Amino acid sequence: QVQLVESGGGLVQPGGSLRLSCAASGSIFSINAMGWYRQAPGKQRELVAAITSGGSTNYADSVKGRFTISRDNAKNTVYLQMNSLKPEDTAVYYCNASVEGLGTGNPYDYWGQGTQVTVSS
Repeated sequence: QVQLVESGGGLVQPGGSLRLSCAASGSIFSINAMGWYRQAPGKQRELVAAITSGGSTNYADSVKGRFTISRDNAKNTVYLQMNSLKPEDTAVYYCNASVEGLGTGNPYDYWGQGTQVTVSS
């Protein structure tokens, strides 16, 4: 079993910053790509940013230049630094990781429980 636990969401004013963290734990052999998705009310879940095990990154156009994804492979943790936040960034943010569990031989997608980010004055 693998669990992803997120932290760091909250209420912030426009222009402010937040840092999300997501730690993977359990019977892990290796972690491939990790990423952050978000879902606003009435909208589909969308990719915000992703990072490979080698450190290559990919961002949604709407967050380029404002958000930075990073990971600590030793801690099985991925981070999302969010700066210059806008009201349209308001959403539930979900962590995702492609994890090969011990003894499985195949990767499987895991999701965190989600953390609310609200940008409002």
